[in-house]
Amino acid sequence: MRQTTLKNRTGWMISAATMVFCLAAGTISSQAADSVVVIPMGNHGAPVAKTGQTTSTMPGDDGALQKGVSVSGRFKDNGNGTVTDGLTGLIWLKEGQCLKFFSEDTTGVNNRPWGFAIDAANNLANSFCNLTDGSKAGDWRLPNLKELESLMDLGQANPVLPIGCPLAASTATTGYYWSSTVYAPDPSKSAWHIHFSNGIVLTDFKTVNSSVRAVRGGQ
Repeated sequence: MRQTTLKNRTGWMISAATMVFCLAAGTISSQAADSVVVIPMGNHGAPVAKTGQTTSTMPGDDGALQKGVSVSGRFKDNGNGTVTDGLTGLIWLKEGQCLKFFSEDTTGVNNRPWGFAIDAANNLANSFCNLTDGSKAGDWRLPNLKELESLMDLGQANPVLPIGCPLAASTATTGYYWSSTVYAPDPSKSAWHIHFSNGIVLTDFKTVNSSVRAVRGGQ
């Protein structure tokens, strides 16, 4: 582990895969086992996506201000079983109710415990789940909680996805979708998932069944 201290420069964000930041007195200190990546971000910091909410109940609420960024024609159906998100750059499995993710997958249903969900996504490859993209096992994974949340449009319901999103047709609105993120107070037993009917985000035991939608790409 090496210590890295960099001068804080306006308009730059410093990040690394295992970095812990401490911002104080105009400096950024970090401890990282890997290299530091410096990314130009302009003068306004890292962009945050709009929630999608347009309903306002009082001045100054989200629906009135609608802060954040958006992308016109955000989702692109690639015609090979995948959908690209133009906002995040992530590539999503279009089929949200796949029953067989790889040849040895004998579960027979999409809903499955967390560990089986991880295995399903990790082993997904071309010819399964309507994929014709040439992908191989190891290309796909279960999304983390932030990635899964990035799909939500909080101005919609049943499902909580942007209007016209190609993922909507295969998204179950009667259950939750697993993320790969565990619950910090009880990491061996619990993980986070999202209900795409109403946008509820909560933890549950890894032994319960929840839906699977794989993703690839990302930083």
